[in-house]
Amino acid sequence: MLRMDYYRVLGISREASHDEIKQAYRRLVFQHHPDRNPDSQDAEAKIRELNAAYEIIGDAEKRQSYDRLLWGDEPRAAAVDPGLILEEMERKLFDEGRKELFAILMKDVKRVKAELTLVREQVVAEQGYDSFLEHVVTARASAILGDFVTDEMDGRKQRLVEVAVEMMLSQGVTKRGDQGGIRALRNRLETAFRNGRVHGIASALELFYERR
Repeated sequence: MLRMDYYRVLGISREASHDEIKQAYRRLVFQHHPDRNPDSQDAEAKIRELNAAYEIIGDAEKRQSYDRLLWGDEPRAAAVDPGLILEEMERKLFDEGRKELFAILMKDVKRVKAELTLVREQVVAEQGYDSFLEHVVTARASAILGDFVTDEMDGRKQRLVEVAVEMMLSQGVTKRGDQGGIRALRNRLETAFRNGRVHGIASALELFYERR
């Protein structure tokens, strides 16, 4: 499991209310402020850590996304290598995107069957007989993705990605001052989510596919 426990940073439980979070943050900032600790070499780093924690769990929507990305539905083993942490986050975002689109297609069986007809025609034209060609299905899923993704869904995706980026920065996957690295990181996470969405559509098509 990814372990950037902002609740522990603020000394509160996961069930803490917004007011409790705010009070804990203010108390700790007051306690650790560099002006009150002029001889401490760690005071500024502690304040940055507190600010990062409060920026995420002090915001209701970011907190919800953080909880989902950190704990998810199933526990995972801890990973200390930044590359492994990033890969795990990509898997989480991929799965979020996959489940989102798969659920939508499951409510639109008529559209699924219509798309399978088009896929089948392309496959037969390409190889002369019917089969489930993954690259054809994936290409079709990519082409129709925009038919299902709403502004609200993209807003949710953006919140998840921004929280994920902050979590990766906190783990040192990319340095905070490296704007190029941060852009590359954000693009990589957005791509993982998009690929998950495409896979969700493809999975729905595969579920209803019957060879003729």
